[in-house]
Amino acid sequence: MKILGLDSSGLVASAAVVEEDVTIAEYTVNYKKTHSQTLIPMLDEIKRMTELDLHTLDAIAIASGPGSFTGLRIGSATAKGLGLALDIPIIPVPTVDALAYNFYGCSALVCPLMDARRNQVYTGLYEFQKREGTGAGYELCTVLKQCAVSLSDIIGKINEMCCENDREVLFLGDGVAVYREQITALAKVKYSFAPSCCNRQRASCVAALGAELYQKGICQTAAEHAPEYLRLSQAERERAEHAAVKYHIREMQQSDLEEVTALEASCFSMPWKYRDFEETLTNPNRVYLVAETDAADIKEHILGGCMLTNIAGEGDITNVAVREAYRGKKIAAALMEALLKFGRERYGITAFTLEVRSQNTPARKLYEKLGFVSKGVRRGFYDKPKDDAVILWKER
Repeated sequence: MKILGLDSSGLVASAAVVEEDVTIAEYTVNYKKTHSQTLIPMLDEIKRMTELDLHTLDAIAIASGPGSFTGLRIGSATAKGLGLALDIPIIPVPTVDALAYNFYGCSALVCPLMDARRNQVYTGLYEFQKREGTGAGYELCTVLKQCAVSLSDIIGKINEMCCENDREVLFLGDGVAVYREQITALAKVKYSFAPSCCNRQRASCVAALGAELYQKGICQTAAEHAPEYLRLSQAERERAEHAAVKYHIREMQQSDLEEVTALEASCFSMPWKYRDFEETLTNPNRVYLVAETDAADIKEHILGGCMLTNIAGEGDITNVAVREAYRGKKIAAALMEALLKFGRERYGITAFTLEVRSQNTPARKLYEKLGFVSKGVRRGFYDKPKDDAVILWKER
């Protein structure tokens, strides 16, 4: 299988052609972020020097995000254009995963750090596990899915995970140069920094990991492909911050199912599916409230939602979600207050409970303002990423 790999997610522009277990060519430049001027010429040079017939390519693996918004768009447009012209699939490879793949077989916990500006990094945690059988190689396993967080958050997570087993952590990526001093000050575990030869994005890693994803059936048509930004662009954030969105709260209807399912998927690593919400509509002891806007300039009219289940006279609250662009506008608080009132009036509930990730500080503060108090902790309850569940209760 012959795969073209592309990565323009950061300062590095990289293109490679990988066939089976051989890298035929790789062109990588880490000099100024002018990918719109360099990526196509790099591809053309690879084609010329290797006498590559583009029609012999089986797929295109692209670093699909996160990363520089402009860089991702350039890479995506290049991949889509080639994919449409050649009628071949695109393999979307998570950028941070591909960066970790630089250290295939490494025994340390691998932590890529990409500078995301605004005091955040794009990061994740990875390890390589030996496959069974001689010569079977290693599998890249995700310990913490790629995310945009502050450096202190990811270092805190590393300290929590690695202090007990004395495991070493390997840092790489352009974020290391930006945050080296802070890493040194915050890290309480053994760590090291990757050398210059393998501490940045490489298209050959995108292609190699892409081949593994392709074997698992993870691919898409060129028309379907779109970058995964992980967070809103500055323009989108500013628009959301200044917009005074009017909305009303009501019960979920059949026509809301697709939007509610998409909302759930955008907010949770282990989301409910369409069928789960559909079954809610016929469950007399369960209700899902939505915050809906009628604003004509907003594509998704369902801005948030939350679930209440009546269990023997007690209210179990779950699935509290608000679209990223509209957080901080007290939509979650309004939904929760409506849900509590709904539970009291319809079911006569006087005691409500919910569970929240221990690391979800904004949500915990909201619930405390509403009168919820901690009654216990379920250790390691959540996955993707692993986290404790704080059990909260509210009487009356």
